[in-house]
Amino acid sequence: MKLRDIIILILKWLPTVAISIFYILNAVDKIIDSNQTEKVISNSSVMISTGIFLLVSVILFFYNKTMFIGTFLLSLYMTLIVFIHIYKDKPFEVAALIVISTIFACYIRNPKQFN
Repeated sequence: MKLRDIIILILKWLPTVAISIFYILNAVDKIIDSNQTEKVISNSSVMISTGIFLLVSVILFFYNKTMFIGTFLLSLYMTLIVFIHIYKDKPFEVAALIVISTIFACYIRNPKQFN
């Protein structure tokens, strides 16, 4: 591979890796600290299930053949978080940017599928 191809490959995967780190940390936090009381649903089994859902979605997001399913699931989760933040009168702008970043990372990796 040429240096140019390597740089293009790194730049294609950089948004995916960056956004996935956020989701993985969020999932691990939900699994390890499942007794979070400040959340809308404070049931520990629901928090653990949400963490597992996020990890599975990130795995689907990384694999090229299931990238759109992973993108849909991660975007759906974060869209629900945006609505929860709006409902609780919390700042929701960052969560909305994460939704956009997830879709953008998918587009950067495979722009032909968006036509």
